[in-house]
Amino acid sequence: MTGMMWTPELAVLRGFSTETERQQWKQEGVADSETGSFLQLLLEGNYEAIFLNSLTQSIFNSTMMTEEKIDSYLEKQILTFLDYSTDLDKTKRQQLIFLIGVSSLQLFVQSNWTGPLVDLQPQDFLPSVLFQRFSEVKGLDAVVLSLLILDGESIYSLTSKPILLLLARVILVNVKHKLTALQSLPWWTLRCVNIHQQLLEERSPQLFALAGDCIDQVMKLENLFVDDSGQCLAIQFHLECAYMYLYYYEYKKAKDQFNIAKDTSKLQIELTGALGKRTRFQENYVAQLILDVRREGDVFPNCEFSPAPTPQEHLTRNLELNDDTVLNEIKLADCEQFQMPDLCAEELAVILGICTNFQKNNPVHKLTEEELLAFTSCLLSQAKYWAIQTSALILRTKLERGSTRRVERAMRQTQALADQFEDKTTPVLERLKIFYCCQVPPHWAIQRQLASLLFELGCTSSALQIFEKLEMWEDVVICYERAGQHGKAEEILRQELEKKETPSLYCLLGDVLRDHASYDKAWELSQHRSARAQRSKGLLHLRSKEFKECVECFERSVKINPMQNAEAWNNLSTSYIRLKQKVKAFRTLQEALKCNYEHWQIWENYILTSTDVGEFSEAIKAYHRLLDLRDKYKDVQVLKILVKAVMDGMTDRSGDVATGLKGKLQELLGRVTSRVTNDGEIWRLYAQVYGSGQSEKPDENEKAFLYLSKAYKCDTQSSSWEKDITSFKEVVRKALGLAHVALKCSKNKSSPQEAVQVLSSVRLNLQGLLSKAKQLFTDVASGEISRELADEIATMDALVIELQDVSNQFRNQY
Repeated sequence: MTGMMWTPELAVLRGFSTETERQQWKQEGVADSETGSFLQLLLEGNYEAIFLNSLTQSIFNSTMMTEEKIDSYLEKQILTFLDYSTDLDKTKRQQLIFLIGVSSLQLFVQSNWTGPLVDLQPQDFLPSVLFQRFSEVKGLDAVVLSLLILDGESIYSLTSKPILLLLARVILVNVKHKLTALQSLPWWTLRCVNIHQQLLEERSPQLFALAGDCIDQVMKLENLFVDDSGQCLAIQFHLECAYMYLYYYEYKKAKDQFNIAKDTSKLQIELTGALGKRTRFQENYVAQLILDVRREGDVFPNCEFSPAPTPQEHLTRNLELNDDTVLNEIKLADCEQFQMPDLCAEELAVILGICTNFQKNNPVHKLTEEELLAFTSCLLSQAKYWAIQTSALILRTKLERGSTRRVERAMRQTQALADQFEDKTTPVLERLKIFYCCQVPPHWAIQRQLASLLFELGCTSSALQIFEKLEMWEDVVICYERAGQHGKAEEILRQELEKKETPSLYCLLGDVLRDHASYDKAWELSQHRSARAQRSKGLLHLRSKEFKECVECFERSVKINPMQNAEAWNNLSTSYIRLKQKVKAFRTLQEALKCNYEHWQIWENYILTSTDVGEFSEAIKAYHRLLDLRDKYKDVQVLKILVKAVMDGMTDRSGDVATGLKGKLQELLGRVTSRVTNDGEIWRLYAQVYGSGQSEKPDENEKAFLYLSKAYKCDTQSSSWEKDITSFKEVVRKALGLAHVALKCSKNKSSPQEAVQVLSSVRLNLQGLLSKAKQLFTDVASGEISRELADEIATMDALVIELQDVSNQFRNQY
């Protein structure tokens, strides 16, 4: 996309204008036009006034409505204004519609994410003809919500003012091809997609495809990221892309985008240790985990184009811990050493983004929690922006809910976060600063977190009260089920079904009753579009071991929405495995992992299926991921298959020879043996990929000898091997093999002293075994060693003499 950009577009993107820009608009006559008044209202955060403007009302006004759907009506009115209105020129008309679209999205975000509450009602700006079919606004809302359903996924029923999102979608998505004068439009479409997606129960492939197109279009804009203002916007854009990719399981793309944002900001961010105290009675400073943030070069140069900090009284208060032992924050021995620079909005958003990415790519573990708390402490130490403060506090409450000393603060803080939505003291403009690069959850998600915390603390009735008020029936059912009140769960669902039948309520009833008929009813009610109905029905078949029917249901479910949660894909793969369709199981597990990269059980299924179907490269990758998720993970059988495949040159599923994976397998075994040091079998497999001492390359034989020595040490340290003659003979066999490798390695040693050292170690092993044999397996009556060991004794005696002779030859070279 080329050509001149409308001057105010950059200000609209960042949410505020600079003095220079305002002067420029005056000179260009923007401020005095109709678009100028809309622009001023938008940048003041007075979105409602735009909808109450007579021009806006005239665009949507009509005496008759022939269209069946509301979105079709809105689209027709907008297109009529764009194509036929004679009051304004074509470009001005496009700019006005664009500003209405952006205001509509911002007002919808205010209604559901940031607060404060919005007074605007649909009848304030839409014609009465639209409301003739509805006795109340709730009826209109229900119809609008049904128009926002995509890919068979239900939408949150208590979404406030959904007409605003529908209007934003009509302008920013449906008629975007008509708004050619606006270059930044694809970025606003991306923001609209982000908001729409968060209302849906599962990921929408339609929205993901649209988001991908928008990202590509914005990347092609030549004049968006130039000059000083471009650096701030570039950071924001890459962060928004990163969150989008992260939400849709594109972890690598997300990481790349987070890194581009970090590199653009020139920040160095790393977890490090520092001496400090954590408790009131601690006498000595000990190592504490903190986040060290440094800026390359001078102060961030674009302060004019970065949002000004919000006054402290308008930020959600970071509550004190008030514990008699644990300090509110770590007290460092040397505060000056880790003095953080004064960070701007974009820089703080980068730290939050790196933190979110870190959380998504690491297992739930005590160490991970400590690392994430270091990030939140850093962010909360510079409280400047509502969206960043809210995001950091929400993360901290999630991390603190499992700590007995911190759970009380987590409770109070979550309550404060839930209450801020209705608090009118903080203007919406302050709340929207840097909003789109922070992923603040909608207000009902915070209330849900509060209810969930209450439930964990045993306040079941208070939790139920909140869940019922939010109409989160799945959580209501879970509360009753865990409390053992199965009848009550069924009763409340039937009460709600009497008010209105919905596919999601029938699915929940099916969960409670374990009843196929309820899922079938949900399926019919959704006109065969409910992925949830087929997913749940499939799970019920799986529990009954009806694998053929189970596969049919899960296939229907993932066909409607391929981006739903990992459980559906994992269950489908389980059914395929039971039906001996392993290649299909492998493919479905790949989809499951896209949806949940941290689920170690899915990775375990994936590694076993990969080795079964001959996807050896994927099995190696999966083993690495399992080591990330479970520190001491080991599966000797999988390693044996991989070593055999590589050393025997087996062909994989694609027809490639597995020998090419030798380097990757050596790297994997190196990592495994650094974690699991006491398993002789794994050390022996490690030696095997270096030729078990029979290689033509001396350095490979050296490594094999080292690993075989470690394997032998593990064998002899295990209990009771010497008590049983069979296991004793096995250890002797391994010691003899090690001695032969030592003889081969001694020939390539750089000095005779090293050769003698190697030979002496294996000779001592054999002499120790000879001694143990005489001690443990000598017949008391005859004084002779057991005949079963006669061959082994003779071989060891001969080898000891040979080792001694070779050692003497090397000693003569001293």
